[in-house]
Amino acid sequence: MTDSTTSDDRFDDSCEDSGGVDDFTHAFFALHHGLPRQAPGSDASTRHLLSLCGPLPERPRVLDLGCGPGRSALLLAAEAGADGAVVTAVDLHAPFLDELRTAAAAGGLADRVRTVEADMGALTGEDFEDGSFDLVWAEGSAYVLGFDAALARWKRLLAPGGTLVLTECQWSVPEPSAGARAFWDPHYALRTTAGNLAAAQAAGYRVLGLHHLPDSDWAEYYGPLAERVRARSGAGSRAMAAALAATREELDVRARHGHEYGYTGYVLRPVSAGDGEAWPARPETAADTAAVRAVNLAAFETPLEADLVDALRTDGAWLPGLSYVAEAPDGSVAAHALLTRCEVGGAPALALAPVATDPALQRSGAGSSVVRALLAAARESGESLVLVLGHPEYYPRFGFVPASHFGIRAPFEVPDEAMMALVLDDSVPVPAGTIAYPAPFGV
Repeated sequence: MTDSTTSDDRFDDSCEDSGGVDDFTHAFFALHHGLPRQAPGSDASTRHLLSLCGPLPERPRVLDLGCGPGRSALLLAAEAGADGAVVTAVDLHAPFLDELRTAAAAGGLADRVRTVEADMGALTGEDFEDGSFDLVWAEGSAYVLGFDAALARWKRLLAPGGTLVLTECQWSVPEPSAGARAFWDPHYALRTTAGNLAAAQAAGYRVLGLHHLPDSDWAEYYGPLAERVRARSGAGSRAMAAALAATREELDVRARHGHEYGYTGYVLRPVSAGDGEAWPARPETAADTAAVRAVNLAAFETPLEADLVDALRTDGAWLPGLSYVAEAPDGSVAAHALLTRCEVGGAPALALAPVATDPALQRSGAGSSVVRALLAAARESGESLVLVLGHPEYYPRFGFVPASHFGIRAPFEVPDEAMMALVLDDSVPVPAGTIAYPAPFGV
């Protein structure tokens, strides 16, 4: 490997002009070498995603996969955990790792960053044993494996309570144009937020948070790349000409269709028995009515929520099959969650309320289990939007974000972060406006 001060010589455009895959790859890296980022992102987005992870060990063990020149690895080494982190940074491109080591030394972080030249899709050896890392990080690199494969292969690397953070390019409109699809479909099958959330939950993760990267994060990547393309124009081999043409097409598609796709960060944690695997959930039956009332009476300080459930049962907002219970090992009702019909700007939506857990079983995962199952049932029944007024530290694990992001507001004063929305099917336009609750809510 070469020193980062001489690695540009290694990646000039004088490669053999055979037109082979290796020549194109060589030219591609020559075009990207020395850029500050290798995918859309920013320090602000990295910090925000880190904040969504919740408490970490004082010096967590972090694995940065597809680290590139290491912008995220350096930030994580300095800021993840109370005393910073120990980061293992993996990439197949040795000059990127050269850059990272030099930057780590310059920043006084050489003892916290360890570089490994390896295939992030086939990590083996004692350094990558099961449960070795508290935080696995992949900004802009999961696409190399595919979102589903990344979820599956990297899960084993997480220690108990560990967190996976990855960013994924996805559709941001329900019906992408033919022009956008003509570019993306042959390269990579984009999904929507709803599709990726469903895939994450099917792979056994719960969602701690989401972050849609702003357009400025694309500018941080594409700005320097576009300057590089202009500087290289007319230079070199057929391989470099092909790399330049492919990059110009990518930049042009972003300019014309950038409103149709974007990057989203997913903060995920594997579901454990404590998260609800030990609590089977199912639709309530007539035999559960008294037990559901008892759980709501026990869970809340007043009978208002229990009375609300009873009133909703006889209201037109009641939807058969969307009142769920989680069972305790003895078959009793451990938790209950209810979805009923509401409206946003005249369009149908669902209200999640109330959610109740037997006080003796709180923090056991029973509540998470019943909510997760209920949301899955709503998605399968064709519903597209769920609203909840609740704790902003709790509901983002299921994918909820502030409803204000969609122009949705409550009919009463409420903290912005407490009124949340979850899009179950983003092929359906998200309505904006004021929420109209069923009459039993009394608002």
